[in-house]
Amino acid sequence: MHRILRVKDILFLIVLTIITSCSTDENIVNVYSGRHYQTDEQLFREFTRETGIRVNLVKADTDQLINRLELEGVNSPADMFITADAGRMIQSMEKGLLQPMNAEVIRQLVPANLRDPNFYWTGFTKRARVFVYDKSRVNPDELSSYEELTSEKWAGRVLVRSSQNHYNQTLMASIVAAHGQDGALDWAKGIVHNMAQSPRGNDRDQVKAIAAGVGDVAIVNTYYMGLLLNSPNSEERNIARQMGIFFPNQNDRGTHINISGAAITAYAPNRDNAQRLIEYLLSPGAQSVFAEQNYEYPANKNVAWPALLKEWGRFNPDTIPLDQLGKHLQPGMIIFNQAGWN
Repeated sequence: MHRILRVKDILFLIVLTIITSCSTDENIVNVYSGRHYQTDEQLFREFTRETGIRVNLVKADTDQLINRLELEGVNSPADMFITADAGRMIQSMEKGLLQPMNAEVIRQLVPANLRDPNFYWTGFTKRARVFVYDKSRVNPDELSSYEELTSEKWAGRVLVRSSQNHYNQTLMASIVAAHGQDGALDWAKGIVHNMAQSPRGNDRDQVKAIAAGVGDVAIVNTYYMGLLLNSPNSEERNIARQMGIFFPNQNDRGTHINISGAAITAYAPNRDNAQRLIEYLLSPGAQSVFAEQNYEYPANKNVAWPALLKEWGRFNPDTIPLDQLGKHLQPGMIIFNQAGWN
């Protein structure tokens, strides 16, 4: 059964229904995307130039798009679904909203841990969830792991987003996978104890709070640092230059990795076009655009990193298959609540 929607969600769905084409067209691919980046739109335009297939794009909050797919059911015009988080992609698959893709190209290009084993979804970019720290107040030798960030020396010094943030939810799922629910609860309580302030804002806001002296170290996705370092705002660039990046857990399981994922929807009227677009986003040219302009790591294992990502350094990633994190998402939310991580 569908959960009861709020009034604003219903109005949102009505508006989207009005603006989205519902007809099948061999020259169209309808994309529901939870990503909001100019790089994506640039690549969609290039895909249209190369193929003649027009990308009809609907952007919204990922959870709203999942609700819409559920409500539309077999009448959905959507061909392709994009999320900025593996956890939401896994949930969409479990709800029956996706169908398997053709595996041949994806198997060749994307490492197994970054895609569904039955090819219901695949990552097309990846991010590392790292520590950002003030270089004048923190010696990187003090840093080591997500677990060590709960030690008393970090009391009142840690900055992190809300538990409602998708990136933190998937990170928590990885902690549950590594330590079990009891260990994850201990970790969450330790982070809450060491928070410099109640969670607020996005990842960039955590970095700005370090610069303001609120805390000393933050849990942040790597690509946000790229956005700050290349911001048109000189103050943001200056803030980013004060910061160092540290990759946690290099002596054990590796740094947590998340993905932006793509999938073909369960009732896609233009399935072949969606497959072509997914394969295009995994092509070397598109992967280089994501890496050079949005500072995300390529999911295509054959694509080289650009200069900035190389400057941050090579690191050992956590190689747990992301599809295995799905079963830990709901226990993780309960743990957040038990720990008082709002």
